[in-house]
Amino acid sequence: MDLFLNFPLWAALAAIVFAQVVKIPIKLIVTKEFIPGLAFSTGGMPSSHSAAVAALTTGVGIIEGVTSTVFAVSCVFSIIIMFDASGVRRQAGEQAVVLNQLIKDFQLFVDGAKDWNKKEEFQKRQELKELLGHQPIEVFFGGLSGILIAFLLYTLY
Repeated sequence: MDLFLNFPLWAALAAIVFAQVVKIPIKLIVTKEFIPGLAFSTGGMPSSHSAAVAALTTGVGIIEGVTSTVFAVSCVFSIIIMFDASGVRRQAGEQAVVLNQLIKDFQLFVDGAKDWNKKEEFQKRQELKELLGHQPIEVFFGGLSGILIAFLLYTLY
């Protein structure tokens, strides 16, 4: 039952849930589109990866102290995750955009040469996931929301 007393873990999980759920009203405000599925998708504002690791590191700092070894490990882990979210994963998403356009262009060519439209839908390729990573501002607000959630939960803890 000690698992239920692990504040850094619960802060990180709460930050993930918050960051995923808040994407829905943010999208609604910005684009006037209500898309509940955003709560289960990757990418978008704010970064749930960043929120989770920032809340975890903040929770560790609160409980163990910022001079502890586990805080140092968590802090470095958080920096790597946030860098990856805004760098490698974002680049992969941008490459997916180009690849999807190439696939569409190729499919147009195939449509002219063969009877592509007669094939079943399962025989056609699915598009690559384009929204993989985050813009730096999404990472920033994900991290900020994680830190704020950890401090807020600690006051309730």
